[in-house]
Amino acid sequence: MKVQLCKMPGDMVEPLMLRFEGSFTQQEPIPEAAIEAATGIMRSGRLHRYNISEGELSETALLEQEFAAMAGRKYCLAVASGGYAISCALKALDVAPGEPVLSNAFTLAPVPGAIVAAGARPVLVECGNELIIDFDDLQRKIEATAARILVLSHMRGHICDMDQLTSVCRASQVLVVEDCAHTMGAHWNDVWSGNHGLMACYSTQTYKHVNSGEGGLLTTDATDLMAKATILSGSYMLFGRHLAAPDADEFAKIPYRYPNCSGRMDNLRAAVLRPQLQDLSRRCDAWRIRYRVIERGLQDVAAVRTIPRRREESFVGSSIQFRLPGYSSVKMHQVVERCAERGVELKWFGNQAAEGYTSRFDHWQYLGKQDCPVTRRALASLLDMRLPLTFSVADCQLIAEIIRQVIRSVEGT
Repeated sequence: MKVQLCKMPGDMVEPLMLRFEGSFTQQEPIPEAAIEAATGIMRSGRLHRYNISEGELSETALLEQEFAAMAGRKYCLAVASGGYAISCALKALDVAPGEPVLSNAFTLAPVPGAIVAAGARPVLVECGNELIIDFDDLQRKIEATAARILVLSHMRGHICDMDQLTSVCRASQVLVVEDCAHTMGAHWNDVWSGNHGLMACYSTQTYKHVNSGEGGLLTTDATDLMAKATILSGSYMLFGRHLAAPDADEFAKIPYRYPNCSGRMDNLRAAVLRPQLQDLSRRCDAWRIRYRVIERGLQDVAAVRTIPRRREESFVGSSIQFRLPGYSSVKMHQVVERCAERGVELKWFGNQAAEGYTSRFDHWQYLGKQDCPVTRRALASLLDMRLPLTFSVADCQLIAEIIRQVIRSVEGT
């Protein structure tokens, strides 16, 4: 447990209070097997995805094959980032310039950014206090825009009722691209997160569930879409060197119809990721344990509302969110600042100004004016906290106690 006792401010009777000394940005070290694999690639000089000797299989192709098998999909494409995976998926779906594409109002900036990068126009759908997409507003936006694509963001690992989502979208002939940046290794009713939609996009950025610094993975069972995505990723007509891709005859149908938008992952990052995939299940279990410790530590605090989890949802708790409904902006700032003074880093999605990754829909001026009052109200009281696996269970108990103490102190002011 990383703990330090320090003096309380002012003339308060209690002379000491708890402080956390850990880092909210320190991830687990890269495994030795991954370091050795990366060193081997660097010694060979063959970092480019297609730079292999006769008879060799590239690290990138092997990663794609292994992740496709893990996810239960026919095809996988490893790319430069999770955002690139989303924009590549949209381009493979032949999105037209300015075409409306639906997406959650509560998400991170790379999601609407990827839609814009594909030339489309994001149309935001409300999210409520449970942080998932509002099905009534989704239906309204489908009817109002005639959109044919939904980029569904499982924001901060919260999975909506995927059976209902699938039913709504199927009835309206809306194609679903799942953003699984926060749900790699999660399930809904024992179905791998990403397998309800037509295509799924994952992130391997440092703060996600496997770490290559930056990177992404795109999966689908649709042969034509993966052929298009592969060409878009910069295959240079070398698609025969892929292991989790369609047969050559599928590529023969579209040889020069799609541009090379180079973005496939390099061998170095793939080598770093492959050993980590083997440890994904253990990591997901460890995150859930830490999440539940924090959640239990906050549930009896009167001011706190934790986010309900459905029994069908097997989530990955790499971050935790909770609400302080009724708190003014002054009180929200006090909670964030007092926790920071004691070593606990909370992020507030209701802050008037964008800060770090906590920007929200009304900060993204390139979207034009899109008011989402339900989402705005939900975010006004929403706090977010990372849970790196470098935290022990005892660390999480300490963090929860510090948050409890801070909220009690704010309540008393």
